[in-house]
Amino acid sequence: MKLRGKLFRGVKAFTALALVGTAVFCLGKRLPEALSDRDTALTAAAFTLTDGKYFMESGTRPETTAAPPPSTGEADTRASSASVEKRRDKSGYYDSNADHSGEAAYHVVEKTIGADGTEVRGCYIKDRTGLDLDFEKLLDTPLTFQTQKNSDSPQVLVYHTHTGEAYLDEDTDTYYESYYSRTNNNDFNVVAVGEELTRALEEKGVRTLHDSTVHDSTYNGSYDRSARTASDDMERCPSIKVVLDIHRDALGTDESKVKTVFEHNGRKGAQIMILAGCDPDNERGFSHWENNLSFALKLQNTAESLYPGMTRPISFDYFAYNEYLCDGSLLIEVGTDANSIDEAEYSASLLADVLARVLLG
Repeated sequence: MKLRGKLFRGVKAFTALALVGTAVFCLGKRLPEALSDRDTALTAAAFTLTDGKYFMESGTRPETTAAPPPSTGEADTRASSASVEKRRDKSGYYDSNADHSGEAAYHVVEKTIGADGTEVRGCYIKDRTGLDLDFEKLLDTPLTFQTQKNSDSPQVLVYHTHTGEAYLDEDTDTYYESYYSRTNNNDFNVVAVGEELTRALEEKGVRTLHDSTVHDSTYNGSYDRSARTASDDMERCPSIKVVLDIHRDALGTDESKVKTVFEHNGRKGAQIMILAGCDPDNERGFSHWENNLSFALKLQNTAESLYPGMTRPISFDYFAYNEYLCDGSLLIEVGTDANSIDEAEYSASLLADVLARVLLG
């Protein structure tokens, strides 16, 4: 009996040692891979924006949702997640379906703004400068910058000078006096549009950084503040070639609001308008404005060829805004305050397709 007990204990000890040895071997095999994953995760955390600022502290990481890897194929924008109904938090925001008893009601007027201004191969530009320019030649001029597909670092920066510019919650022909088209609720303002644009660009293989820093808590000085934000982002990420300031417009009277719309595949989207400035006497430090205008014309032409009616005429005038930051810097208005957030996000997904085709060829 004693011999059997000793034998049993010996077998048990041998088995335990074997299990420990196996665990140590597996740990040795997995440790380099685990450390590699950790380094990758920390690198990604360095590009995570919290309240518009880069965040990475030793030993801590913010809660983030990783962006999906860029698609290697040509995704169909008709299958974009913009077509999937989203759950949005209306807390503290206007609700079209709420009880508006006793409130004054106003009209929403749909309008497609098309042929107006100078025609450039089926597209239009509202030229308020009086300059003698060959727009078709500028359209054919190659871009002065290059972007890479599936790059490891950002190629495009999306940001917002007027972060609080908002949209209606629903596609409706009536709004009530309690509707105020500015909000910090990012489910209903231009930040949501920038988020969809970023998602769709990533899906197309265009690595994009979306900076949602608030610049319009006070309206005066918002462009100066947003220029500093964009400049800081470009300094941290010198790979950025395209800088897009996403806004929304506002049209209408005291009695009604105008929503700009077009239709693609049976679905309404918000028209976009590109603003391109000029500075022929270099009074604003914007000497390369013709390169930006060339980029704007290419986007306009491509958008109209793919999605007729998507664009309003380019607004071309004596202004710079933040377009002096680089040759690929533009201000783009997506819809108006009478468009629904769904219409604006749909246009953002189509705009991503347009950008990818212009930037990647």
